[in-house]
Amino acid sequence: MQWTLVIPLKPLARAKSRLSDTASDGLRPGLALAFAQDTVAAALACPAVKDVAVVTNDALAGRELGVLGAHIVPDEPGGGLNAALAHATAVVRSSRPESAVAALNADLPALRPLELSRVLDAATEFPRAFLPDAAEIGTTLLAAAPGRELLPAFGQDSRARHRASGAVELPLDEVDSVRQDVDTGEDLRAALALGVGPRTAAAAARLLITHPKGARATARPAPTAPHSHHNPS
Repeated sequence: MQWTLVIPLKPLARAKSRLSDTASDGLRPGLALAFAQDTVAAALACPAVKDVAVVTNDALAGRELGVLGAHIVPDEPGGGLNAALAHATAVVRSSRPESAVAALNADLPALRPLELSRVLDAATEFPRAFLPDAAEIGTTLLAAAPGRELLPAFGQDSRARHRASGAVELPLDEVDSVRQDVDTGEDLRAALALGVGPRTAAAAARLLITHPKGARATARPAPTAPHSHHNPS
């Protein structure tokens, strides 16, 4: 099964406020964009991914992520994260009703395509499934099989909320890159330790940040998409 990923991204000027202890107001928007670029590039290189739709009203992010091959869906509801995901899923399925859809966080700069494939392949066994974040409180991926509603419940304690909604938690090991979202300076250090994409590595190099064991920010080679992608609309 191949999946359409729906990735939400808030306006860059308002993104990643919890990184204020690590990145200045002037650097955070660029850092948030770098996270999203590396996330989208890795997602598009994943064999289990058919295409990627990014739901955002940020013009710069839309242009940059569109260049990578993502389809941009305007956040017309403007009602927050879950409304944006529901809207984008409806847009995707308006032209392809039987699409398997998964919501993926935009802040996974260490994302590895083959680890994402493992998660999506495991999700095919269930009507709805999710992957908890590294902190085991939130969610980084929520998947809905063809014909099933996504029913996103992201936000505070989303792991518990998704479990309560009937989604199956995927008990996978060795998919750290899919679980390591970045909200805080500590999260960023953890992502850097895993090895981030080239855009995040370049952006992080401008920060005064101590990497684990004194290591410098290192970039993984940019992933190459193994197949062509088609817009979901």
